[in-house]
Amino acid sequence: MIQWAKRLKEALRQSGWTKTELSRRSGVNYDSLNKYLAGKVEQPRGDSLPRLARSLGVSGLWLREGVGPKAAGKSPGGIGAGKEPLTHLGGQAQIPESPDDAVLETVANPNPGGDYLVRFTCPEFTSLCPVTGQPDFAHLVIDYVPDALIVESKSLKLFLASWRNHAAFHEDCTTAVATRLVEAASPKWLRIGGYWYPRGGIPIDVFYQTGEAPEGVWIPDQGVAPYRGRG
Repeated sequence: MIQWAKRLKEALRQSGWTKTELSRRSGVNYDSLNKYLAGKVEQPRGDSLPRLARSLGVSGLWLREGVGPKAAGKSPGGIGAGKEPLTHLGGQAQIPESPDDAVLETVANPNPGGDYLVRFTCPEFTSLCPVTGQPDFAHLVIDYVPDALIVESKSLKLFLASWRNHAAFHEDCTTAVATRLVEAASPKWLRIGGYWYPRGGIPIDVFYQTGEAPEGVWIPDQGVAPYRGRG
């Protein structure tokens, strides 16, 4: 059996949960979890492994590689306090083949007692048209108010870069990026502006937010001009 599957079985046994309960708590599909436990998958795709590790209270690095302490939150210097150690920051990491293969990592919010805004700007986001296969380009602006976790920026960079060979419409790309960030970090509030460059003569801008922003948080305008003023 694949070694990481043995560690997963061990952690599940020690938790006292059923497979159904672990699937519910982690959000990992039950059929996929069965395959993992049976050792039929060399390495899970996307966020499945971090979700399982977080739910079981074990280190993602231990679960995947068998390296380091088993318990979560034991990384040196407390960088990963309350969560599995980071695997991208400080090392070499290749761009994932697709967004499904990318893992968004998080760390503990350093200022959990007060609300504040975090902004990520990606002025050279690239994906593919699902019909023609030609490249699409966008300027993304992501704003969020953290709760318990903040998004680690290198993992976000790799996640956004993984879209370069992914075929989807502008609307799908923009909202899917937001959905993955919400799933990974569970922020109090998030919004994304997708400012797409035109192909066929029509620029398409896509906007999404999770609800009302917390009261009292300073939220600057995203500052992206209409297309005539870009470039």
